[in-house]
Amino acid sequence: MFVLEPYLPDIWLFIIGFFLLYYAIADGFDLGVGIISIFSRDDAERGLLMGSIQSIWHDNETWLVLLGGMLFGAFPVFYGLVLSALYIPILIMLFGLMFRGVAFEFRNLAVQKPFWSLAFGVGSLIVTLAQGLALGGLIGGIEIREGQFAGSEWAWLNPFSALVAAGVLCGYIMLGANYLIVKTEGDLQLRSIRYALAASLATLGIAVSAHIWSTLMHPHVIKKWVGTTAPYGMMAFLLLAVFGFVMLFRSLLKRQEGQPLIWNIVIILSSFTALSIGLYPQMIPPVSVTAPLTVHAAAASPMTLKFMLAVTALLLPVILTYTSYKHRVFRGKVKPEGYESVNG
Repeated sequence: MFVLEPYLPDIWLFIIGFFLLYYAIADGFDLGVGIISIFSRDDAERGLLMGSIQSIWHDNETWLVLLGGMLFGAFPVFYGLVLSALYIPILIMLFGLMFRGVAFEFRNLAVQKPFWSLAFGVGSLIVTLAQGLALGGLIGGIEIREGQFAGSEWAWLNPFSALVAAGVLCGYIMLGANYLIVKTEGDLQLRSIRYALAASLATLGIAVSAHIWSTLMHPHVIKKWVGTTAPYGMMAFLLLAVFGFVMLFRSLLKRQEGQPLIWNIVIILSSFTALSIGLYPQMIPPVSVTAPLTVHAAAASPMTLKFMLAVTALLLPVILTYTSYKHRVFRGKVKPEGYESVNG
């Protein structure tokens, strides 16, 4: 007889990983569009860029709220430690999201629009850097003693987290540019291709550096590479990421429309999976800890995980169906006067 309980923490790790990836992709391209808008030639173009994400950016923030709620319910120990260690970049991110949202709405009503257009771009940049610093602080490791955060409140601010933040910045610009290739046309589309090429090269270089650095920081990851068990999973997904970059460059040089965004998503999925396999079963890479915080040690009670799983099984299909329908309705090119349907 199959017993579900021993696998509940791993199931929830997979679910939260899915939500995190969906958020990184969905909010990543609209944050990237916001950053690109800072360098637009005029406010009319900034308005066009903001119009390309106007129908979807609210939904993307919802995924972040769901992700936080799921982490709190499924892995409360992890949630508490991460907030204790990274509350400064997380607070900066939240303020950036609020500033960005206010700027977006105010621009629609303001007579003088350029200020709010620029504020939207700056807010997107703040959110991106804060997310990158938080991610770097987490991957770099958190000091834990007796189940409590024992490090400095500024421990997340270090050269490794700065490198990761630069990688997230370039990655979001790459994602946003590839999205704009699909949504725009003419000179703006050609410039988006150039932005995507430059950001892709920068992202590749930073990603390789960060991967090597993080591997050297964590002995258990090195053991997976040199141990008796061959690291087929990590190797397979890393090779897939490399293949994704090759196909991305090829599609950009051939000025294809939809393929760059597809290969960009493949790169994100494969890179995240390879990183997750390397760190598993640890939830938080340790700096100073007697017993590493593993997935099962950080999980909530089986009853809580079962209840949450039942609720998620009901709600997730509804959310995905609604989101897919909304993307279908607002597909096509964006123009100053609105969307042009792909059907005419």
